[in-house]
Amino acid sequence: MKVLLAGLAGAAVAALASFALAPSNQIERLTTTKMENFELDSIAWKDEPLLPGAAQSALVIGDPSKPGVFMAYLKFPANYEIPAHTHPFTEVVTVLKGAVWNGMGDKLDRQKGDKLGAGSSFTLPDNHAHYLWNEEESVVLLTATGPWNITYINPADDPRK
Repeated sequence: MKVLLAGLAGAAVAALASFALAPSNQIERLTTTKMENFELDSIAWKDEPLLPGAAQSALVIGDPSKPGVFMAYLKFPANYEIPAHTHPFTEVVTVLKGAVWNGMGDKLDRQKGDKLGAGSSFTLPDNHAHYLWNEEESVVLLTATGPWNITYINPADDPRK
């Protein structure tokens, strides 16, 4: 048992050392030039062209079009749906206001999915079909890795077309 634990500890140290010693151009760092506070009632929302309907977004930090971590607020009006889709990288979604239902699969099905209220988070694996809906206005915080994209399972659902 001690040999196994020592081996695992050694592997962990080696992994951390290789990460710490990696050239800086291989690590995408999250940086900012100023301290900034965000309040949901005073965010400058913009229409979000990657999502259907009246969804809005506000970038907090990072750049979704470039490699690296970014964070963005997404606001959905009441009775909103995002049809089944995938993303190239894992996402973490935190509900800040209202509630959303998160479901997995190739087609939006309101009979399946989990309801998550304010303060809840969920993770979505990369390239895993999922969908979202709500009944009341909702705001979520999306934390993901760029370059970010969305691919709708049914191309007819893509608002960019």
